[in-house]
Amino acid sequence: MITISDFQQLIREMYYEKDAARGVDATFLWLMEEIGELAAALREGTKEELALEFADVIAWLTTIANVREIDLTAALEAKYGSGCPGCGKYVCQCPSEVKP
Repeated sequence: MITISDFQQLIREMYYEKDAARGVDATFLWLMEEIGELAAALREGTKEELALEFADVIAWLTTIANVREIDLTAALEAKYGSGCPGCGKYVCQCPSEVKP
């Protein structure tokens, strides 16, 4: 099993030089392309296609975090480690019309 921290390091080792040279703006466009592919797979893709597209989105998001020097594990822990950011519960109790 791979942790978020392990995955972020793996992506850094594989792609950091290319990603840093490309820059955040161009890398963000790649992320948006992958989100479009995920949207298409959500509409009519197989489970296997969905899994690949989710992985691509996470990889490109991780790439941007690396270029901007964001530790994803720390960011996730800070925002979600104590429960829902809106209501503070581990099972969200926020009203449905409210984005937690």
